[in-house]
Amino acid sequence: MSRFVRLCEAASPTGDEREIADLVRAELESFGLEVAEDDAAVPAGAGAGNLLTRIPGRPRPDGSDPGYLMFCAHLDTVPHDGPIEVVLDEEGIYRSGGDTILGADNKAAVAVLMEMAARAVAEPPAVGLELLFTVAEEQGLRGAAAFDRSKLRSEMGYVLDHATDIGDVIIAAPTHIGIRAEFHGSEAHAGLVPESGRSAIAAAARAIAEMELGRLDEESTANIGVISGGTSGNVIPGHCLVVGEARSIDPERVTGVIAEMTDAMVWSASEAGVEVDITTEKHFTGYRVEEDSRSLALAEAALSARGHLPRRITTGGGSDASVFRARDMDCLLLANGTYANHTLDENVPRENLVEMLEICEAIVELAGAEDQC
Repeated sequence: MSRFVRLCEAASPTGDEREIADLVRAELESFGLEVAEDDAAVPAGAGAGNLLTRIPGRPRPDGSDPGYLMFCAHLDTVPHDGPIEVVLDEEGIYRSGGDTILGADNKAAVAVLMEMAARAVAEPPAVGLELLFTVAEEQGLRGAAAFDRSKLRSEMGYVLDHATDIGDVIIAAPTHIGIRAEFHGSEAHAGLVPESGRSAIAAAARAIAEMELGRLDEESTANIGVISGGTSGNVIPGHCLVVGEARSIDPERVTGVIAEMTDAMVWSASEAGVEVDITTEKHFTGYRVEEDSRSLALAEAALSARGHLPRRITTGGGSDASVFRARDMDCLLLANGTYANHTLDENVPRENLVEMLEICEAIVELAGAEDQC
């Protein structure tokens, strides 16, 4: 558990991962492992590259290679002010001792993977392990996106990065498309000659009022999160920036929502006599896990063996699993029993760290047994 505390107290907001990457690398190397760092730092806007270490599994009875399983966690956190102090309360729950996040997202998973590595070095696992530690996950999954998938020998993998109860297996995640619009009007004195101006803010507000936002259906959401413009209360604003997004597990639905948001902006700009420049960007691609997915079957079997009732759920967020599934990898996102991520109330029970380690070990053992059948 001291490892988890050390990891959390090593600050690593996105773009500043060097310290945590060096800490993780040094400890893995102290186990006798080779650790490769890729060139993702620059394209991902990170402070370090992704780290990959590989631990061979024990040979099968016929002497053949048992293959590999990937387990993935990310090194970065959301931004925070001041140093993180980890405390363990009377109920056995890790929390921040100050006004910061805890960092269990995703260092609870990092700690699990590092303990897996330590155990695997001491006793070769039933299948080989590829442990991947990504950077810049919190800002668009950029580290995983910059990782060269061909570096992996695994055809299947797991990402431990969902802040719900252990037992949740995530079988669908959305496509996420961002939208950014800049309205260009003309400035004028608001008290003397308002007729001479064209309000960019008014045009933007009218566009937003035309949009359907919030929860659109069980699988889809839309949001406007930023509106910014103007220079003074007595000036008709000549510029306004609007930033939003749409998400849906149905790719056609999210494309349609973005089209509707775009149409509202174009219409409003035309009505107000202003110009608008609109750009959209797909941040990650959604997926649905196939019913016959081997990663799903193994995870549910491991959870059941550990006394958990597997629960298949969907999520509204993205994870590194989204990147790997878009690259045709059978990759499953698992809940790892952290709570209130990205907030000052972030916490993880000590027993959940232990349990996630045992579940991952069970997956490895089941994969090895399956391959020998």
